[in-house]
Amino acid sequence: MKALDELTFDNRFARLGDAFSTHVLPEPLDEPRLVVASAAAMALLDLDPAVAETPVFAELFGGHKLWAEAEPRAMVYSGHQFGGYTPQLGDGRGLLLGEVYNQAGEHWDLHLKGAGMTPYSRMGDGRAVLRSSIREFLASEALHALGIPTSRALCVIGSSTPVWREKQERGAMVLRLAPSHIRFGHFEYFYYTQKLDQLAELAEHVLNLHYPECREQPEPYLAMFREIVERNAEMIAKWQAYGFCHGVMNTDNMSILGITFDFGPFAFLDDFDAHFICNHSDHEGRYSFSNQVPIGQWNLSALAQALTPFISVDALKEALGLYLPLYQAHYLDLMRRRLGLTTAEEDDQKLVERLFKLMQNSGVDYTLFFRRLGDESAALAVARLRDDFVDLAGFDAWAELYKARVAREGDCSEAQRRERMHAVNPLYILRNYLAQNAIAAAESGDYSEVRRLHEVLTRPFEEQAGMEQYAQRPPDWGKHLEISCSS
Repeated sequence: MKALDELTFDNRFARLGDAFSTHVLPEPLDEPRLVVASAAAMALLDLDPAVAETPVFAELFGGHKLWAEAEPRAMVYSGHQFGGYTPQLGDGRGLLLGEVYNQAGEHWDLHLKGAGMTPYSRMGDGRAVLRSSIREFLASEALHALGIPTSRALCVIGSSTPVWREKQERGAMVLRLAPSHIRFGHFEYFYYTQKLDQLAELAEHVLNLHYPECREQPEPYLAMFREIVERNAEMIAKWQAYGFCHGVMNTDNMSILGITFDFGPFAFLDDFDAHFICNHSDHEGRYSFSNQVPIGQWNLSALAQALTPFISVDALKEALGLYLPLYQAHYLDLMRRRLGLTTAEEDDQKLVERLFKLMQNSGVDYTLFFRRLGDESAALAVARLRDDFVDLAGFDAWAELYKARVAREGDCSEAQRRERMHAVNPLYILRNYLAQNAIAAAESGDYSEVRRLHEVLTRPFEEQAGMEQYAQRPPDWGKHLEISCSS
């Protein structure tokens, strides 16, 4: 394991030059202190988890110190926000400190959010607050544990620095890890400003570093775009299958690698609601749960437009046409497994859709329904879950179809069924009320609940002794928390 001063930097994005980013130093936080750290994320950098408790750790990730090899840069990009194009965005509160490679040869961006003002802060102060930093940390690590492609979070550093939002809060920084923080909006920025040389340079950078296998194809850029389409289709399929709502699917929040990042007003479904809107600022419901699939395609279309200097429109349209079939294949495969099915039948999609129609407006907890469905035999499970539904006759009809479908799978012991279903149906998810409880404690100076919740969420499929309170349905107040983009 490495010490902090043994990290090896290779700042590949910084070498693209000033057309792509601006050199900015972090603004230090007052009295930086460790709130929480992820040992699993630290392992990606070969770091000894013990270094998180040292004073220099908080100083480095609180903006007080910097490695000599680091080259902190604020990235410039643009993007479509709620459907409207904004010509220049960029890292308004974040800095790419540099790129570190580990002993396995993997490169990881060190991206510090809440690091102060940059040329792209617009009217903002460049800061992040403790509550949003905790939420992003927990979401990153929780999604990873569920098997959903995501950026990672190394740590949250708290402080005594006052930050004004709707009220005075405390400033914080979260250190994010990803193989790249390049977004769809990077390509849009150079396309719409007609800086085609830089657009080509960016495309070459992404192709060479992140999609080198596409070099072997007759049209490397087209092969890269197809891969981006597939990765996003798979990511969003997993969002939908596990009830994750991103909340701000602007093109500047979409990764060129097809990973979840830039967490804001996210939420996991509590009661199933296909039309759930997790972002208090999303008045039209553009980024509602049910809209995430078409918005994913819309965003890929925006990226495709930015790639028209290199790829024919017909080829781009053909590649975009892969999105929905790929999404559907990934989604249905996962939903079959969540239902305990190992084979495929033609009517499986209808079985899923019929279940969700029954769940809608019945107040059925999305996560716990699937978990409890695997607790025992299909017949006993549906009998126990029946009272959760308003339309009892409708549920009974679905239950008969489901039991017959399970019977066609062949012989399987109750223990085997439970093991298989519990491996894909989590017991613990990051519910908003759990995050809020941890945030409230942290804001009073007690970080133990944030750390405990983080530990529980790293093993979402495994029943953990003494942690029953994290697997409960939320109280009524917990279902109605208003989460906005404010951070």
